[in-house]
Amino acid sequence: MLSAIVVIAILLIIAVGIVVVRRRASPAQSIDDRLNELAALGQSVTLEELELSQPFTQRVLIPMVEALSKMAQRFTPQHTLETSQHKLELAGIAHKVKPTMFLGYRMAAAIVLGVASLAIAFASSLPVIQRLLVIVVAFILGYSLPSVWLGSKISKRQKEVIKALPDALDLLTICVEAGLGFDAAMAKVAEKWDNELSIAFTKTVQEMQLGKLRREALRNLANSMDVPDVTSFVAAIIQADTLGVSMAKVMRIQSDTMRMKRRQRAEEKARQAPVKMMFPLVFFIFPTILIVLLGPAILQIMNSGIFGG
Repeated sequence: MLSAIVVIAILLIIAVGIVVVRRRASPAQSIDDRLNELAALGQSVTLEELELSQPFTQRVLIPMVEALSKMAQRFTPQHTLETSQHKLELAGIAHKVKPTMFLGYRMAAAIVLGVASLAIAFASSLPVIQRLLVIVVAFILGYSLPSVWLGSKISKRQKEVIKALPDALDLLTICVEAGLGFDAAMAKVAEKWDNELSIAFTKTVQEMQLGKLRREALRNLANSMDVPDVTSFVAAIIQADTLGVSMAKVMRIQSDTMRMKRRQRAEEKARQAPVKMMFPLVFFIFPTILIVLLGPAILQIMNSGIFGG
């Protein structure tokens, strides 16, 4: 019963977080704008009716998270906010969720799970020490769940970038060797695909078009991903641009290197496969095979009366 309620609370927190993030990703129309729009149509609506017509997330959840965010910002060191900002950038959602809002989500999750555990603890017959332990663990778990989700999103984004980088560099090399400039080649690669790497390339091209130096825009690209392959690629491009080396030759070397690294990763995973298969083989497949093969024989021996049965 306890585990079921905890799982329900966790699912509720995740659902609320997804709804709030989606609402934040698409800003809602302000109340003044909606009043002006209804006034232009000749409809008379009170402010209370207009507020009640908004979704529950916009009326209740988002204001609660914003209040918790302001409270958290007062007691949170600046270094923690900067770390959260960097993690949000690595996850690719820094334009949707601010660091203070993320802290608000963590506090909201801790409060929801803590209150649920508090109700469970008072309704159960556990000793007082165990009740306090359940409440403390629930608060810590609720506060940590958003960070775990963010870490998984960062890992997923980095894996997607590593997977797409060799093909992107091949196309980038072909475009540069065909006569396009490096900026135009990056824009061409960004138009070709719709993944995290192409989104990052698009942002880098836009920064360069707005007047930022190429090396600064490329460093921002590397910092926003924290992928060693991207960091080495950016370092090579910056060095070639600084020393005046042929960009096409550098791109060709980088493309060959990334394809070789991709082949080496595939070979490494192939060598790890037998070790990873050992656990399911020993604990699931082999016992099943033994039961299928020896089960009928054991039944026949038991029914034959050899052991005096």
